[in-house]
Amino acid sequence: MLNIRPPHAVQLLLVTVFAVPAALPAQAARISCDGGLVVPTGFCAQVVADRLGAPRHVVVAPNGDVLVNANPSRGGAESGTGTGPGGGVILLRDTNRDGRADLVRKLGGAGGTGIALGNGYLWATDRNNVVRFRYATGDTLVGAADTILAALPTGGHAAYNFVVRGSQLFLNVGSATNACQERDRQPQSPGVDPCVELQGRAGIWVFDANRKGQKIADGRRYATGIRNAVALAWNGPANELWAMMHGRDQLAMNWGYGDEYNAENPGEELLQIKDGDEFGWPYCYFATDAKRLVLSPEYGGDGKKVERCAAKKAPVYAFPGHWAPNALLFYTGTQFPAEYRSGAFVVFHGSWNRAPKVQDGFRVSFLPLKEGRAAGEARTFADGFATEFFKGARNADPSPASVRNHRPTGIAQAPDGALYITDDLSGTVYRISYQGK
Repeated sequence: MLNIRPPHAVQLLLVTVFAVPAALPAQAARISCDGGLVVPTGFCAQVVADRLGAPRHVVVAPNGDVLVNANPSRGGAESGTGTGPGGGVILLRDTNRDGRADLVRKLGGAGGTGIALGNGYLWATDRNNVVRFRYATGDTLVGAADTILAALPTGGHAAYNFVVRGSQLFLNVGSATNACQERDRQPQSPGVDPCVELQGRAGIWVFDANRKGQKIADGRRYATGIRNAVALAWNGPANELWAMMHGRDQLAMNWGYGDEYNAENPGEELLQIKDGDEFGWPYCYFATDAKRLVLSPEYGGDGKKVERCAAKKAPVYAFPGHWAPNALLFYTGTQFPAEYRSGAFVVFHGSWNRAPKVQDGFRVSFLPLKEGRAAGEARTFADGFATEFFKGARNADPSPASVRNHRPTGIAQAPDGALYITDDLSGTVYRISYQGK
């Protein structure tokens, strides 16, 4: 049964397999919950590191080392702004167990979004390549990188986050355009039919994780009709690939839909992905009022027509429009209360195009799941990343330089069950742990 979160109700990832050591060093007895976030009673949010430039996705090694991939496009020494180590893979280690990283070291790479640990390697997006470094738990230096995927398409949605599972590498290849129009993002421009972008973009591709020097043509399209799945994760309990998709923009600006409708549509879709699935972009989008996929205006839709969309795979759940899901994680730890042990955390980067409503998102939500379906409504788990001034921006990218504002981006689970959250606006890494009632 499809579940839709009411838009006014209060309210993913790179997966790796590794052996958890028998014991980890104990945390300090007193931990300062100074993170400035709003979390449920009993939880503690603390700042692990800040001023890192633009940390995107994150993983945690078996010894507790935190590894983030920082985007070179904003912040950090390499971009000429900020004081962080710039783009690339950054190691954070808390040697005295006070909750704060006292070792901050750049390991390598030029920077990007994706990062993973697996098969004895540290994997990362390096601009429009995917590389891997030989890595063992505890390493503070890495050697030269092997390039596994090279010269991936540039332009449009080109985050190139990925999941490594054994000998397979699943790669998000985002679309080049908003809705596959003849003239991208232009009023009344019809959609290309069939959309030729789908031949090499807007889907998930699978590659041989052990083969070097591959190009996009060496992979196999695993699923299609996915505009951009920056939040791509392996659902360990179900042994499946899942994703959150960034929905399309400009229903009002380009097609005359009402501003209120545009603010809530399309819903941000949670997808259960199996080999050969088709999810509908650009022909379809998820209408939050109709609670189903409907035909896009570029292809003759009016917000109600279904037509070819009836044959596309529906989402498991839909969040409000334009929240920009950037990470997804299926919780498998035991530190958090039992209610969190069967569900998914979704990290939302926040909106820029929900006018006349205030911009929204900028949070981490939790969705209970059972047997591949939503087992209730999503609710906010962590909030307080953005100030009211930040949220109030209208019809413009609400990204002021003020360090009072943060845009959550990545999430990872530590061996002890705590969560790490990254912020790519102010360069902060948070740790959220459960301290008890």
